[in-house]
Amino acid sequence: MKSRYTAFLLVGFCVTATQGMMSTAAAQSRTGDARGWEAPRTSDGHPDLQGNWTNVTLTPFEREEGRGPVFTWEEVEDIERVTEECPANPGSVACGREDNQGDDSLGNEGRLRGAEYSEVYWDRGTRVAIVNGQPRTSLVTRPADGRRPALTPEGERRVEEYEALRDQFAPYDHPELRPLGERCIVSFGSSAGPPMMPNTAYNNNYTIVQTADHMVIMTEMVHDVRVIQLGEPKPLPAHMRPWFGDSWGRWEGNTLVVETTNIHPDQRFRGIAPSENMKVIERLTRTDEETILYDFTIEDPMIYTEPWGGEIPFKRFDDLLYEYACHEGNYSLEGVLSGARYQESLEAQEQTDQR
Repeated sequence: MKSRYTAFLLVGFCVTATQGMMSTAAAQSRTGDARGWEAPRTSDGHPDLQGNWTNVTLTPFEREEGRGPVFTWEEVEDIERVTEECPANPGSVACGREDNQGDDSLGNEGRLRGAEYSEVYWDRGTRVAIVNGQPRTSLVTRPADGRRPALTPEGERRVEEYEALRDQFAPYDHPELRPLGERCIVSFGSSAGPPMMPNTAYNNNYTIVQTADHMVIMTEMVHDVRVIQLGEPKPLPAHMRPWFGDSWGRWEGNTLVVETTNIHPDQRFRGIAPSENMKVIERLTRTDEETILYDFTIEDPMIYTEPWGGEIPFKRFDDLLYEYACHEGNYSLEGVLSGARYQESLEAQEQTDQR
């Protein structure tokens, strides 16, 4: 009996040890080991960043209050767990997203969010972002709490001024009130940037092409293209503020550093417009065969109380990018505006009938 009990303990120990080694091995395979790896080079001798990449991730943009900067591997496993046919981060009500269809306090978009598409349309990521071997709890890493810093008094004044202007209109009064992505002007969710963010919806994919004097980044979402000139900057005049700004890049060792100014005033980042002096600094470093580490910093002392930024891994995307013909067959803008005019005509007729 004693020998059987001893054997049982040994088997249990072996199973536990094996599971622990498997968990450790899984973590090591996720974090990667690039020791001894050297980035491929272009003909001009700089690291080759070309190819298709994606920044889709389950890691939130900002960190949950009170949480540390790193998930445990057990938390990662729980976050990435797939339930039956539903993904880890569902995009639809059918797969667990909050159902707001009966909430009359919300606008049309708010009530229908998650009910407008089936799950096949969403691509919200399957993995937590891992940087330097750490499963990150937020993409924002500066300030240390992983959250956007407070606005300055001037920043708050500008936000209030913008909201007061918007409050004069209903959301469908004219096309300029609709989001830039809906109008097919720039990407949803600052996919093209700067800074370049996951849009938490789909098409979080990029194609990078580089030469000795230019870097071109094409975003699949709304097919935006950023052309970054390399070399000694020749800045645009202050009054010229194109979409995606005026970007100039330089190599610092193996890192491409891109500084962007003159960002268009209507190109808001997470709902907040840039000031005239906003600068975005991006750093792209090829860290292994499958990864570009993307680091961003936003400097806008007129709007934010301190510079802030973070890190996002861009992973190799071994698939094709497809044309996003945003205007082709796009009836949404015409539909929402004509629908609003129809509702107004019904209300006007009702008022007439009541007289």
